[in-house]
Amino acid sequence: MEDKEPLPTEEVSDQTIRRRTFLAFTVFTLAGVGSAGLWQIFKNLPKNKNRLSTPIRKVLGFNEQVNTLLFSEKHLAPTYPVAAAGRAPRVNGKVGLAAQDFDPETWQLQVNTPHKALTKFITLSAIKQLPKTELVVDFKCIEGWNQIVHYGGVTFADFLKFYQLGTLSGKLLALNQPADWYAYVGLETPDRQYYVGLDMPSVLHPQTLLCYEINGEALPLKHGAPLRLIIPTKYGVKSLKRIGTIFFSETPPRDYWHEQGYVYDAAL
Repeated sequence: MEDKEPLPTEEVSDQTIRRRTFLAFTVFTLAGVGSAGLWQIFKNLPKNKNRLSTPIRKVLGFNEQVNTLLFSEKHLAPTYPVAAAGRAPRVNGKVGLAAQDFDPETWQLQVNTPHKALTKFITLSAIKQLPKTELVVDFKCIEGWNQIVHYGGVTFADFLKFYQLGTLSGKLLALNQPADWYAYVGLETPDRQYYVGLDMPSVLHPQTLLCYEINGEALPLKHGAPLRLIIPTKYGVKSLKRIGTIFFSETPPRDYWHEQGYVYDAAL
């Protein structure tokens, strides 16, 4: 058996070690000072009305444009068996639910169509006459938690078609005629303290629901009774509770969390 030759070794002098240590320390220090300087520049950039600097808002806007291009009604959020739903759905957010004099028994949904100066008032019992859709989906909150929940209600698309809403012409909404759709839909709580804006393709997504049931029972007040939005393709901040008013627009309606600096579409 032949003896293996020893691996070559490098003799490193103390002077070389000190030089390399000095260089490493210098690079680390410069990197730290540079990062701190960039953070100060970033932090001091002027903020726009949505509490974000213009460069960051442009990046987020670009992301939203990409998401819009890729959006399709065929891209569905995952669904689950009813048995997978949590028995005690968590509550997210209370903005817009504080009014002590709110009476769900006398509530009616107000729908405004701007061009025609048309306002409809629709009761919950009338909405319940429309075809019911049930969804078991994963509700995702921006606070970092998620939970599978069983929802029941009517799809937003079925609602618009039945009441002949959402079109510029006033004709029955057709999914293959987007040129006749209003570009956006706004929703507000009855006290107008919470509000969201949605693009029409998201509204017409087959999983976007006007919800009046949770886990097979009537929606409780803390979850947005008598009627709330459920849109599982977006974070929970878009699923407005206690809908008071729905209106149509050709420009993006105001949006509560967008005004706090978040992205407008809040897409998943």
